[in-house]
Amino acid sequence: ERSELFANYRDVPWLVRTHAVTVLPSVSALVTLRNLPSGDPTRRPFVGFGDPYFSREQARQGRDRVPAAASLRSAPLQLRDLRIQPLDSARLGTLPRLPETADEIRSIAAALGADPARDLFLGAQANERTVKTLDLARYRVLAFATHGLVPGDLDGLTQPALALTAPEVAQVDGDGLLTMEEILGLRLNADWVVLSACNTASGRGAGAEAVSGLGRAFFFAGARALLVSHWPVETTSARFLTTDLFQTQRNNPGLGRAHALQQTMNAAIDEGRFRHPTTGQAVYSYAHPIF
Repeated sequence: ERSELFANYRDVPWLVRTHAVTVLPSVSALVTLRNLPSGDPTRRPFVGFGDPYFSREQARQGRDRVPAAASLRSAPLQLRDLRIQPLDSARLGTLPRLPETADEIRSIAAALGADPARDLFLGAQANERTVKTLDLARYRVLAFATHGLVPGDLDGLTQPALALTAPEVAQVDGDGLLTMEEILGLRLNADWVVLSACNTASGRGAGAEAVSGLGRAFFFAGARALLVSHWPVETTSARFLTTDLFQTQRNNPGLGRAHALQQTMNAAIDEGRFRHPTTGQAVYSYAHPIF
């Protein structure tokens, strides 16, 4: 039914049909980004974080895959706009688990030739302590596949954040959220950071400019390029776009990132799986500091 409903979207003159789009975060960021030294060629190819457990119940379920209707990688609508202080990590348990993000991370790792046993952090391992203590500067590509949150999504949340495993599940300190401020404290040397989550290009608050939140934080932490989203991402199409993107690059080593993304999006339109923007087509904004 969805294919028939969105059939006419194939004929819409999407910009991606004729252009490979690269977005510069800001003029002021350009100077900083262009002054970054070249990456160390001995870096490992990839590190990925996905399928975090937001509650003990999800942890008990482990690898169980429960078929469900397509979901979005963001907080449920009923949780938004709450302003109760302080931030309550228990609210993290209301987020639905995203088990398919584990497959997404594994697929990217396979395309980049990463070591799954060493460089993938899934389930309980996708936690704050792992992210903050790992030497992330040793990796060329980083990926986070989880819920992206904006201010107001959870009680007391005043800045954009990525949802990671709840601290009581991982038995670590923290609140289970990797916030914009914490990202600024990371030290990266990444050619590309993939934020396969909702609203990762959203601003720091209402009315803020795009890419002023998580995206800009990763830039200033040491990322040279980002793959981010400007609105809620339907999770099945998100997995398709990211995995196919890296497979396209693997099969075409000389193809630039923006052109690889263009090919991936056009394939999604042509094949009829994700023609409508809300199901993933044109969800990702590719931001790159160097032309």
